[in-house]
Amino acid sequence: MFAVIKTGGKQYRVKEGDILSIEKLEVQAGDEVVFDQVLLIEDEGHILVGNPHVENATVKGQVVETYKDDKVIVFKKKKRKGYRRTRGHRQLLTKVKIAAIYPEGSVESAIKPAAKPAEKPAEEPVKTRVRKSPAKATAVSSGEKAPAKKAPRTKKKTENKEEDKEN
Repeated sequence: MFAVIKTGGKQYRVKEGDILSIEKLEVQAGDEVVFDQVLLIEDEGHILVGNPHVENATVKGQVVETYKDDKVIVFKKKKRKGYRRTRGHRQLLTKVKIAAIYPEGSVESAIKPAAKPAEKPAEEPVKTRVRKSPAKATAVSSGEKAPAKKAPRTKKKTENKEEDKEN
């Protein structure tokens, strides 16, 4: 019997007795953990495929340890520019030993989802009163446009030249 579970954004094919290294879980060594996102279960040729998860199926495991993975070196370089950067990263992992696979969900989930609040009947939307500002008085009667305002006149170039000649 094996199962495909989803945890930490990845999928794992597990069977009883397997030891997995998965993304870090907030648990202590020796704690039990229950995976309820079971995507597939195979038992003696009989296959249960979930849509997306198999209903009431769980996989129970026990935490062996929490540790850091080997360092991954990230090296960046741009040729002929003298640009080199080296960074290291150590991923936190949890080692879990698979204890049992329950296709019918006989084990309660260790991490229960938050209780959903009781749905309230839909209330009618509250009507808000929109206050209209008083209309501004306009001098122009409706339907007619006011004539465009003209800019103040400036002296013409010819007038300036004539004044210069007089001086």
